[in-house]
Amino acid sequence: MRVKKSFFNLIFWIGLAILFNIYIYFSMGSKPAMEFLGGYIIEMSLSLDNLFLFLMVFSTFNISLEYQERVLKYGIIGAMILRLIFILLGIGIINKFHFIVYIFGIILMFSGLKMMFHDDNNIDFNKNPFIRIFKKIMPVHDKLVGHNFFTRINRKLYATPLFIILIIIESSDVLFALDSIPAIFSITQDPFIVYTSNIFAIICLRSMYYILNRLNSMFKFMRYGVALILMFTGIKLLVLYFNIEISVSISILIILIILLCSVLFSLIFSNDNENKNLRIR
Repeated sequence: MRVKKSFFNLIFWIGLAILFNIYIYFSMGSKPAMEFLGGYIIEMSLSLDNLFLFLMVFSTFNISLEYQERVLKYGIIGAMILRLIFILLGIGIINKFHFIVYIFGIILMFSGLKMMFHDDNNIDFNKNPFIRIFKKIMPVHDKLVGHNFFTRINRKLYATPLFIILIIIESSDVLFALDSIPAIFSITQDPFIVYTSNIFAIICLRSMYYILNRLNSMFKFMRYGVALILMFTGIKLLVLYFNIEISVSISILIILIILLCSVLFSLIFSNDNENKNLRIR
């Protein structure tokens, strides 16, 4: 039931993004509209890798769906605030030091290669630097206390494991923004377009999470697609040094082809594995 509701919510938010894109087309022109579409597609596709990390975090700490929803809600609100800060800082730095675009390109290339060949299944979340710092500031209770992020024991304030998970989610989004925002800068550096495309994609995250949670095994090749998108956007920024500019429309087409191939490979190999399991039984 939750997956069905999430699917309809996702359709609604995507429809709203399309309507906003049409509004941009008639009020600002075709170029900003194309840039919004490109930024939106990039953010939505890169968000998939972040959602896989969310799945890993919740399964590692054995958090039930009812508590996951609370963490995701506050995580998305935090992401909206953090993105605004990162976008304004990023655009300010680019306007002052244009060469930073090439550094962003190198970061994206490195992130894509790392994602392609690095296995994230063995992450130790207790080594998260944000968690280590927080534990020095406030004691952490060892058990969940309902939906609460904090609890008092003998008049002393403790953070609950749910708040620790929220810190992990928010800190992972900070790292994720270091990839996704430079990737969108490869399409446009208009702060309005960058931020609105980010927000419309972030709003979809919660619905996408519940769908992905149910269909996780069907998208095992998506991370490779996301890695290729990161590398492509990195190349797009780096070739600017040689006065080569890949148009927004071509960029969108390449990204959509990568996404489509990732989904098709995932579905094909997922079906193959299911057939093998049936034969074994």
